Amino acid sequence: MLTGIRYLAFAGAAAVGLAGAPVLAQNEQFVPANFYWVGPYAPGGSGFGGGMIDYFAMLNERDGGINGVKLTWEKCETEYNNARGVECYERSKKKGPTGASVIHPLSTGITYSLIEKASADKIPVISLGYGRTDASDGRVFPYIFPLITNYWSQNTAKIKFIGMKEGGMDKLKGKKIVNLYHDSAYG
Repeated sequence: MLTGIRYLAFAGAAAVGLAGAPVLAQNEQFVPANFYWVGPYAPGGSGFGGGMIDYFAMLNERDGGINGVKLTWEKCETEYNNARGVECYERSKKKGPTGASVIHPLSTGITYSLIEKASADKIPVISLGYGRTDASDGRVFPYIFPLITNYWSQNTAKIKFIGMKEGGMDKLKGKKIVNLYHDSAYG
């Protein structure tokens, strides 16, 4: 199931970027690969970033891109660092013939840092299960796309799971459930 969800997320990210593209015939669409391959979060970032690059390469080779438009990308190491993430965004937003079609920061902190910039630049930001939760309201955040889940829906799922394990939601009455906050945008 998770593989299917990832496929849909990647396809959605590419489609969102292509949907905003000009009607002119184009040979390629630029999608930044601004992820983290080094540092303490590298195991998650390198797998995700590498997987995305492999997926785009496969689409180009197998399908000739998306509707004949080849995907291009460039890696930029964010190190899971907000300032580095903003630097990568600024460097990549005008790359290729179309500029960045979509940004996928893979970091809550970087997402927060890019909300105003990307909205002003009209570049969609994908946040897949992280990022600013209230950005789910597209009327207020028209260029932020929190796909699949956000922190509120994740906490709702946790409480429902605890309720199920306890024998029903009514069994939670009077119990204390702690949501540990660790003083970061992620927590």
